[in-house]
Amino acid sequence: MRLTRVHVAGPLVAGSRRTLEGDAANHIARVLRLRPGDALTLFDGGGGEHAARIEEFRKGAVVVTVAERSAPGRESPLHLTLAQGVSRGERMDWVVQKATELGVSRVVPLLTERSVVKLDSRQSQRKLQHWQGIAVAACEQSGRTRIPAIDAPLALAEFWGEVDTRATRLLLSPQASLRIAELPRAPGGIVVLIGPEGGLAEAEQRAALAAGFIGARLGPRVLRTETAAIAALTLLQQHFGDI
Repeated sequence: MRLTRVHVAGPLVAGSRRTLEGDAANHIARVLRLRPGDALTLFDGGGGEHAARIEEFRKGAVVVTVAERSAPGRESPLHLTLAQGVSRGERMDWVVQKATELGVSRVVPLLTERSVVKLDSRQSQRKLQHWQGIAVAACEQSGRTRIPAIDAPLALAEFWGEVDTRATRLLLSPQASLRIAELPRAPGGIVVLIGPEGGLAEAEQRAALAAGFIGARLGPRVLRTETAAIAALTLLQQHFGDI
C-alpha cells in the first residue's frame, strides 16, 4: 500500500514531533480520513523525505512523530525551465501539474502579445498562489522531493533579461527544421519557450532568436499550447534527463 505523502513548510528533523496545521492538517483529517497510528511520508522540499506516524488529532491540527530521512533520488538531473505563454481556463493549471510530474525545475508564466488572459497585479498574485498549490499537490502525488519554482506572471519583454545564457534556449516553432533529438546540450540546463493560444507574434519570435533561442519543431502537426508543453518536456527528459 502506497503511503500518503504530505508537504510541510520548514525543515524536518528526525526524532522530533511536529504539529501540522492549515491545509496539511485538513487534508489528513478530512480528505484522507487518517487515524492515530497511521503512517505517512512528509517532505519539506529540500530533496529528501521522512517517514512519520500520526500521534493525535487536535482542533485544526495533527501531531506527528518524524522518523528517519531518506533521499529516494526521484529528481531529474536535467535543470529544465518551462517558459509558458499563459493560456485560459484550466489549461495553464494542467500544464503546471504535468510539468511538475515530468520533473521541471522552474515554470515561468508569460504574458505575450496574443495572450487571451489579462492579469493585474492582484490577479497575478492569486494565480501564482493557485499554481504553487497545484505544484505542491503534484509533488505529493508523483513522489518528487523538490517543488519547482513557479514565477509570478511576467511580460515576455521582461523575460529576456532573466534567461540563463549558459542554458540551451529552445523556441518551439512549427516553421523550424531542427528536432529536439538534434539539439546541443549546454551545461546550464534547458529553457523551452512556448507561446499561448495562437502562438508568439512574429516580432516576439524574432526577439527570442536575438536572445539566443534556437527554433525547434515537434513534428508535422500543429499542437495546442498545453499539448506542446507536455510533448516537449517529455522528449527533453527522454533525450537529456531521466525518462
